[in-house]
Amino acid sequence: MHLSITIILVAATALVSIIAFQRPQLFESLLFSPYAVQHRGQWYRLFSHAFVHANWPHLLVNMFVLWSFGTNVEMLYPLVTSLPLVVAFGVLYIGGILFATLPGMAKHRDDPRYRSVGASGAVSAVLFAQIMLMPTNRIYLFGIVELQAWIFGVLYLIYSYAMDKRGGDNVAHDAHFYGAVFGVLFTAALDPDLLFDLGYLERSLGF
Repeated sequence: MHLSITIILVAATALVSIIAFQRPQLFESLLFSPYAVQHRGQWYRLFSHAFVHANWPHLLVNMFVLWSFGTNVEMLYPLVTSLPLVVAFGVLYIGGILFATLPGMAKHRDDPRYRSVGASGAVSAVLFAQIMLMPTNRIYLFGIVELQAWIFGVLYLIYSYAMDKRGGDNVAHDAHFYGAVFGVLFTAALDPDLLFDLGYLERSLGF
C-alpha cells in the first residue's frame, strides 16, 4: 500500500508545530533567522522553520493547501518524470523551502530582529507544481470565484510581489513568491513540454 508523502509531511509538520506552540524555546530554536544563519552558522534554520507555525490558523491553512494539492502532485509527477516519486516530490518540497528563504537571507542577514516561520514557501511550490501540471483545471478563489489554474497563478504571483513591495503586514510574501517560482521551474525542468505546450497533460488524460 502506497503511503502518501504529503500525509507524512502534514503529520510531521503538525506534530512539530503543535509541540512548538507549547514550548517557546523549541519554537525559537527552529524559526528562520537570517542573522543566526549568517553570523552563528545555524544553517539548519533554512529548513527547520518550515515545520513550525505562528498559530493554529497559520498551520491549518498551510496544511490544508498542502494536502489538497500535494496528493494530486503525487499522482501526476510519475506521468512526467522517471525519477522515483520520493525524489521528485522531495526535491520539490525541500527546494521550495530553501528557495523561498533566498530573499530573506539577502535582505535580512544582518538584522537580528527579522524572523519568520511556516511552510508557505514549500506549499507554494507544491501548489504551482499542480498549476503547471493542470493549468486549465479550476481553482476557486475564496471558495466562490472560479478561475482556471493558470489565471489564479498569475494573480497570485502579482499579489505576492506587490504585497512584498508594500510590506508592513508581517507576512513573508517574498517566500510565497519565490516558492511558487521554484515550483514552476522545477516542474518545467522535469518535463519542458509542460511549459511549451500548455495543458498537454490534461489533454492526454482526457480532461
